[in-house]
Amino acid sequence: MQSDVIENIAKRKSQTGFDVYKLRDEFPILNQKVHGNPVVYLDNAATNQKPLSVINSISDYYKTINSNVHRGVHSLSEKATEAYEAAREKVREFVNADSIKEIIFTSGTTEGVNLVAYSFGESILNEGDEVIVSQMEHHSNLVPWQILCEKKNAVLKYIPVNDAGELIMNEFEKMINDKVKMISVVYVSNSLGTINPVKEIIEIAHKHNIPVMLDAAQAAPHLKIDVKYSDCDFLAFSGHKVFGPTGIGILYAKEKFLEKMLPYKSGGEMIKSVTYNETVFNDLPYKFEAGTPNIEGAIGLGAAIDFIKRIGYENISAQENELLDYANEKLGEAGGIRFIGTAKNKASVVSFLIEGVHPYDAGTILDQMGIAVRTGFHCTQPLIEQRYKLTGTIRASFSIYNTKEEIDRLAEGILKVKKMLV
Repeated sequence: MQSDVIENIAKRKSQTGFDVYKLRDEFPILNQKVHGNPVVYLDNAATNQKPLSVINSISDYYKTINSNVHRGVHSLSEKATEAYEAAREKVREFVNADSIKEIIFTSGTTEGVNLVAYSFGESILNEGDEVIVSQMEHHSNLVPWQILCEKKNAVLKYIPVNDAGELIMNEFEKMINDKVKMISVVYVSNSLGTINPVKEIIEIAHKHNIPVMLDAAQAAPHLKIDVKYSDCDFLAFSGHKVFGPTGIGILYAKEKFLEKMLPYKSGGEMIKSVTYNETVFNDLPYKFEAGTPNIEGAIGLGAAIDFIKRIGYENISAQENELLDYANEKLGEAGGIRFIGTAKNKASVVSFLIEGVHPYDAGTILDQMGIAVRTGFHCTQPLIEQRYKLTGTIRASFSIYNTKEEIDRLAEGILKVKKMLV
């Protein structure tokens, strides 16, 4: 009995120096039950949960200053505009951009990639040119480039991935030639957890004057983003991956590129003046923000950034790395587990298979125990199906509010799955 108490105390202690159990009180959704069991939410790579500060910021907007931005001289519009632009400044500081002109609000990473593909890629790509992505790309950073290359009769090439789920960098360097006009790669793999050497990729590309885009959807929740340090030309992430609302995201792009790019969408707000004969586009960043924006989403994203700043990335990394190590140990002890993605440099994502069990069946049983994991291709079908020759994986992804006890419940759930199905 005493040993159990000591073990539980040890589990409650965190290397981060903060109380994860107190932090969980800020996430009301974690207090509910699913199928009669306390919820264990391990699907954070799909979307993470929202603290009360974010929820309240959206509610307060609608309660107190609901109005359109940039278009009114009345007080509510001015207050809404001030809050909206304050959120943009928070994003600028969050990614360490030079100017708010380089921060465009989007609906998420998907729109950010599409904007770059069609506003920038469309203008630089010609027949026979090449675009490089990797074998581990999320569909959002693969399909737009496929479509563009098909349209332009260009060639889409893939940086290969080794069995551990790491980019084969010497093969990447061999792919560089005068035909390559664009490189777009994922910063952190959503299905493998691999943290890619993006700074090295960018340094190699820039020696050949090739612009680089980073899909930072999975990086932003786990790693400090610094566009000056990486020297990326474009970067996108989604608000709902960083404790913010859905339907909001950002595209960072160097001002020199944005000035030359044509708008991705057109309509209100993105214009400076319109006559029956011509349209003069608005200044940056509004040139790329057509129509009424997701005002409450931007404000919620600003509140999410405040939350991250309060917790600190050093605490986030320490807590998540501790959970990752513990999960690898506990799941390994269950036996009959095959891990997919064993890169040396990883974020807190564990993809695995239970020998003799289809991922969907395992996920369904775990759900009955209140454990939420993701099963399937994880929007990386070419990687899972063609590269690894699998029909899917089970993915458990951890966030700052997850605990070792929850990983214990996952391990217990896996044992139950094996008992039922193997």
